Amino acid sequence: MNKNISRLYHIAQKSERTIIGLMSGTSLDGLDVALCSFTASGLDTEIKLLHFATVLFDDDFKNEVKNVFSKKQVDLEKLTLLNPYIASRHAAIINDLLRKWNIKNSDVDIIASHGQTIYHAPKILHGQNKFGNATLQIGDGDHIAVATGIITLSDFRQKHIAAGGEGAPLAVYGDYLIFGKKGEDRILLNIGGIANFTFLPGSMDASKVFSTDVGPGNTMMDAYMQQQFPGKYFDENAAIAKQGKVHETLLQTLKDNDFFKKDFPKTTGPELFNLNYLLAAKQQSSTNDISVFDTMATLNKFSADMIVAAIRQSIKSENYVIYSSGGGMHNPLLMQHIQEQLPNMIFKTTNDLNINPDAKEAVLFAVLANEALCGGETNFGEAVPSGSMGKISLP
Repeated sequence: MNKNISRLYHIAQKSERTIIGLMSGTSLDGLDVALCSFTASGLDTEIKLLHFATVLFDDDFKNEVKNVFSKKQVDLEKLTLLNPYIASRHAAIINDLLRKWNIKNSDVDIIASHGQTIYHAPKILHGQNKFGNATLQIGDGDHIAVATGIITLSDFRQKHIAAGGEGAPLAVYGDYLIFGKKGEDRILLNIGGIANFTFLPGSMDASKVFSTDVGPGNTMMDAYMQQQFPGKYFDENAAIAKQGKVHETLLQTLKDNDFFKKDFPKTTGPELFNLNYLLAAKQQSSTNDISVFDTMATLNKFSADMIVAAIRQSIKSENYVIYSSGGGMHNPLLMQHIQEQLPNMIFKTTNDLNINPDAKEAVLFAVLANEALCGGETNFGEAVPSGSMGKISLP
C-alpha cells in the first residue's frame, strides 16, 4: 500500500484528529487559518479551536487576484499562473504559523483548503440553458500538500454541484453538525462579501434545515470604499456610512432585481452585486450626484434590508436566536439596521457557541474534511445534497 494511502487510512481511524481549516473569501482581505482538534463525526462531532489567525494579504497579492476575480474575460495565462501561486502563498502562511505556534507539521493530520473563489456561476445568474451550475476556486491542493508535507483536501464546492446543488452556501453542513441544538430554534447568520444564513430548527429535523445566500453583505460597500478611498478596504466602524443619509429612491432601485424574487435556497456573488450594479441603479434612479456618504449609508441599509427580508420570508416566527459571524458583524450600523427590524429575535455571535466568529468559515471547512474522512453518513434532508466533499492531495 502506498505510504500516504496507509497514512490517510490511519488518520481516519484515529480517535482524535488535528485539522487546519483555510478560508479566503471574496473580500480578499486575508487568509483565515483555524487549527482544530476533532473527535467523532456526524452529530457526535466534538471540536476544539486550538489556534486561529488571519494573515492579511499585501496589496500586490490582492491586485494579482483582482486581475482575474469575478470577470467574464480574463488573461488565461495569469489565471493559470495564479493557481499554483496562491497555493504556494497559502502553504507558506501555514508553515510560518505552525512555527509560531510551536507545532510540527507532522503533528497536523489534514489541511482543509477552500481555495480562492474566482468566479461563481449558478444557473440562476448565467441563464444559459445547456449549462448547469458552476463555480471555480483556485489554489491547487497538490501544491499545498507538497509544500507543507500534510495531506490536503480541497475544492469542496464541486461535489455540492455534482450532487445537484449550486456550490454554495456550504455552511449548512458544519452549522447543523456543530451548532444545532435540541430545543432552541437558531439562525446562523454569516455576513461576508455575500450574506447567507442557515436555519436550524430546535427539533433537529434535518428535513427542515436549509441554507441560502440572501444577497450582498459587505461586497458592494467594500468595493465602493476601495473606489472612493484608495488604500482603504472597508468602512471601518461604519464611519463613512454614519455620516450619510439613506436615499430612499436609490435604495428601492437597488432592491429591484429578479434575484430577490427567486425561491430559496439560492446563491449569488460579486458577479452580480458589484460597482456596475450600483452604477446602473444610480443611473436608473437619477442619483448619480448624491454624496459618497449618502451612497455608503444607502448601501449599508440595502444589505441589511435584504438580510431581514430573506429571514422574514423564510422564517415565519421571530422566536429565534440569531448567531452572527463574518466581517459584517463588526459593522455597527449594519447590525443596528438588522436588529431594529427583527426586534423579537435574540442576537448573539458564535462566540457564545465557543467558536470565534471570525474563525467560523475556516472551522467549517475543517468540519467538511473531518466528515470526508470519518463521516459522510448524516442525512441532511432533500434540500441539502449529502455526501463527502473535497479532493485528496497527497504530499
